[in-house]
Amino acid sequence: MRRRTVLKLPLLTPPAAALTTAPHANAASARWSSDRAHRWFRGQGWLVGANYITSNAINQLEMFQHNTFDPQRIDGELRIARFMGMNTVRVFLHDQLWTQDRVGFQRRLGQFVDIAARNGIKPLLVLFDSCWDPLPKSGPQRAPRPGVHNSGWVQSPGAERLDDRRYRQVLQEYVVRILTQFRNDPRVLGWDLWNEPDNPAAVYRSVERADKPQLVADLLPQVFRWARTVDPVQPLTTGVWEGQWGDRSRRSEMASIQLDMADVITFHSYDNPAGFEARIDELQPWGRPLMCTEYLARTEGSTIEGVLPVAKRRHVGAYTWGLIAGKTQTWLPWDSWDRPYLKPPREWFHDLAFADGRPYRGREIDTIRKLTGSG
Repeated sequence: MRRRTVLKLPLLTPPAAALTTAPHANAASARWSSDRAHRWFRGQGWLVGANYITSNAINQLEMFQHNTFDPQRIDGELRIARFMGMNTVRVFLHDQLWTQDRVGFQRRLGQFVDIAARNGIKPLLVLFDSCWDPLPKSGPQRAPRPGVHNSGWVQSPGAERLDDRRYRQVLQEYVVRILTQFRNDPRVLGWDLWNEPDNPAAVYRSVERADKPQLVADLLPQVFRWARTVDPVQPLTTGVWEGQWGDRSRRSEMASIQLDMADVITFHSYDNPAGFEARIDELQPWGRPLMCTEYLARTEGSTIEGVLPVAKRRHVGAYTWGLIAGKTQTWLPWDSWDRPYLKPPREWFHDLAFADGRPYRGREIDTIRKLTGSG
């Protein structure tokens, strides 16, 4: 089964980022030039990080809603990331966080950026996502399904909103206001506008929309246009994740939209080191900086020791899926949807550390620290 298709510290001070109420630009700016993108990329150093959600949250909503937002835990877990040698994390947001409590959400997001900065971590913020459950609901989230990988992750926007023309204004406001809040803030690394936009979420096929890929293909360019009206100092991107990328005649419509609109090129690869490097070769002709925003599937051959040295040699940013094992249960493999694991697998699939911060495999952390010059 393919991933998703067939996967005690004191409270900190209030956020420094101002809660702005209007965009700073009236006309859309252009896509960054390749030269500008490379200048930005050189200024970041080598980007090494993880996809991050608090270990006590099952999804994006639970991480950032008022009743479950946990700044102390975030501080402790990002300290672990920094100790491991990381300088960035990729973090998912959700449109229902905006519609539910926009002022509170902006305040909590600002606090998150403050905490990350204090730990030397720059977040790459993801605004929309086509993976997993297409029927998100704000408020208390369900408990994890025993033995199942990522059983509570939710799409943004949900299926019922994808063709809601009136809701487009809400989505536009969400994009513009969140980017405006941080448009001049160098502590934010960048904006990943849509995660795996044409992922069919086949494990939810009974409630998934068959027309989602076409609806998102129509919506994604609009999201880029909305974001460009803000003219942020950070780049815009959206990661390609499957299929052929190098040959336009074999490339999907969605991948072409993604590659043609992004300031920096991001991609996902859960392949072995040779496959990972082949993906880099496919994307090199675009002449833009490259970042792999998802890797690490140990039983598929995607490992820290195998992939990260390739990423360093090719100067490609690299983010593991998962930091701290928690309610997402992503240490379990994708096939747990077909066969729930009644006991822990012999080998973890994703994630780097136990909830108390102990590394799953010390040699993995040693590799990261050595390659990043942290140890």
